[in-house]
Amino acid sequence: MSTSSTPVNPAQRSVMARRVAGASFVGTALESYDFYVFGTAAALILNRVFFPDVDPLTGTLLAFLSLGMGFVARPLGAVLFGHIGDRVGRKKSLIYTIVLMGLATGIIGLLPDYAAIGVWAPILLVALRLLQGLAVGGEWGGAVLIASEHAEPKKRALYAAIPQIGSPVGTIMVTATFLILTQVSPEAMEAGVWRIPFLLAFPFMAVALYLRLAIDETPVFKDVAEHHQVARVPVLEVLRSQPAAVVIAMAAALLGIGSYFLMTTYTQAYGTTVLGLSESTVLNAALVGSVLQLATIPAFGWLATRVGSARVVAGGAAATAIISFPLYYLISIADQPLYILTILIGGIAPTAAWAALGGLMADLFPARTGYTAMSLAYSFAGIAAGFTPAVTQLFSDATSAVWWHPGAVLALMSLITIAGALAASRKIRAQSQTESAEAVAA
Repeated sequence: MSTSSTPVNPAQRSVMARRVAGASFVGTALESYDFYVFGTAAALILNRVFFPDVDPLTGTLLAFLSLGMGFVARPLGAVLFGHIGDRVGRKKSLIYTIVLMGLATGIIGLLPDYAAIGVWAPILLVALRLLQGLAVGGEWGGAVLIASEHAEPKKRALYAAIPQIGSPVGTIMVTATFLILTQVSPEAMEAGVWRIPFLLAFPFMAVALYLRLAIDETPVFKDVAEHHQVARVPVLEVLRSQPAAVVIAMAAALLGIGSYFLMTTYTQAYGTTVLGLSESTVLNAALVGSVLQLATIPAFGWLATRVGSARVVAGGAAATAIISFPLYYLISIADQPLYILTILIGGIAPTAAWAALGGLMADLFPARTGYTAMSLAYSFAGIAAGFTPAVTQLFSDATSAVWWHPGAVLALMSLITIAGALAASRKIRAQSQTESAEAVAA
């Protein structure tokens, strides 16, 4: 990232960086829980509660479309919270995002169902999902920046990966909650037990808000502000001077985001409705895979400090492309143990693309508009990723659920991400050479 920060005692900076990264990770984990709880509920219960008058497959498709609507609002959130983050500060923007997310998620748990208010139930559900998307549109970029901008330059790729651990932790929390809830009868679940995971958003919001209030503003942003380099309208500057970089970052982000919604949300529904696996089996697979990511994400983040974030993203995408079809062939013939093992091993390669994504974008965009640029790229990639379950479901319907249909979607996302990561690597290298030449000339 192209700006220097005010000199700070190295030991003091290291302690501060670890504290901020830890707080950022916890806040992101809780916000990930809020966002992912909708995805799991969409796969397992929302079709029966909010779309009861259609057949089960159509209800699942409508629930997935509701899931995807959260991504439509992301670019607006990126512009709104990116503006705050690039002009006022990373910290303040992150406080706003966690409050909005917590309220939207908690209110879903209070929402009357279709039996109570008819068509207004799914309408309100989609409206709240849009508010969730608005919050997430400004969350990810800020969380990565506030962690990485506190770190010394040679460790930024690792610290940029730490907030990424929030995603599997959020998944673990969601999955564990639903595993407990699957012990109740389907009737009890539909009657109101499904609300519990959403209502937990209220206390989680309080915890995350407390932690984020304790975070210091980043030295990088302070340096930008002190030197009067704050962009007047960050989104206009990004669209005018960095459109190619945004498109490159979108492509690089597709697999890291989309693989979650394909391999967790869609595959959970596919496993239960087509393969006949139990809900506990698909939830256990997601749980075990997420636990493994607690180790693999920081490992890939460390690797990125050695070889570069863009190379790790490209390598993870290439490995995913290779395993895409074998992965879903094994899933199509799997019993419970094989299904869990396949999801566990198959999730390692796309995790590399996810772990190093924050470092790639932090290297790609300048600090003065970094929040907005990263958020926009992540949000537009999220739109495509968010509709992955719905698109894959349509593809399944068109191919009579042939075993390779999800593998084709995973392979396509992988190829797009390879192209994006390679282009990002070239652009980052060119920017570094330009900055070095300017420094010598000065």
